[in-house]
Amino acid sequence: QVQLVESGGGLVQAGGSLRLSCAASGSIIGPNAMRWYRQAPGKQREWVAGIGSGGITNYADSVKGRFTISREDAKNTVYLQMSSLKPEDTAVYYCNMYNAYKETNYWGQGTQVTVSS
Repeated sequence: QVQLVESGGGLVQAGGSLRLSCAASGSIIGPNAMRWYRQAPGKQREWVAGIGSGGITNYADSVKGRFTISREDAKNTVYLQMSSLKPEDTAVYYCNMYNAYKETNYWGQGTQVTVSS
């Protein structure tokens, strides 16, 4: 089994930066695609960014040019570097891992990001 734990959320002013981390533990067998999602109150969870096992990255239009997803496989960790934050970025951010070997998705518990105007 696999567990994902997000960290790094908090309060930040508009225009500021924040880096989220998601550490995976348990029985991890690659290849794994890693993704970040977010959900604002009363809104549907939306995809934010993804990075494949080969390192290819993709971003939602709303965060492109401001957010960077990366992975450190030796630590089984994925990061989301967020810059030029806007109030509309306020949400609970979740990490997701697709374990290709087990063909299973795993989710973290989420970390709150609040951007003040």
